[in-house]
Amino acid sequence: MKSRSRAAWAIVAAVLVLAAALHTQILSAFGSYLVQAGPPEKADAALVLAGDSSGNRILTAAELMRQGYVRKVVVSGPGGEYGLHECDLAIPFAVKHGYPESYFEHAEHFAHSTVEEARVVLPQLRRDGYRRIELVTSDYHTRRAAKVFRDAAPDLTFFVVAAPDPYFSADGWWHNREGQKTFLTEWEKTVARWIGL
Repeated sequence: MKSRSRAAWAIVAAVLVLAAALHTQILSAFGSYLVQAGPPEKADAALVLAGDSSGNRILTAAELMRQGYVRKVVVSGPGGEYGLHECDLAIPFAVKHGYPESYFEHAEHFAHSTVEEARVVLPQLRRDGYRRIELVTSDYHTRRAAKVFRDAAPDLTFFVVAAPDPYFSADGWWHNREGQKTFLTEWEKTVARWIGL
């Protein structure tokens, strides 16, 4: 009995030593799992997903337009911020950064999740004849967002482009509090989707 107990403790100790030695690689692997994006492709439009207060998503999409990858940037905009839709704030932000207002199309709605966002924005994309879409979102959100939109619209083709996040990076998210919160929230949502919540 004692030998089994010692063996169990030795295994636990070995696992802890290994985890301590490889903690950077393990944390990076969990962060990297969230990111699933590729280089830009020629498409009909870029869809900027809601939820980015830094402006990196809309600036990334605007740059795709400027470089000729898309012919329009559709800006998802849930309502709620002081009676405004997010797209009503994001588009002027991009214009202030030198992009013409004509690049952008509003997609106002009142969705509160990526699943709801897909449900309300997809009819507008179809109505406007957009079949190939650059899905632009923050890097940590790319894997889950791609799955949501591809599942909701198998008739459309989505390419996923990652916009940088000011706090999250796959190989260093644990170094700052905002990165830690982003990581934990995205993993919570990822697991919730896996189990159907």
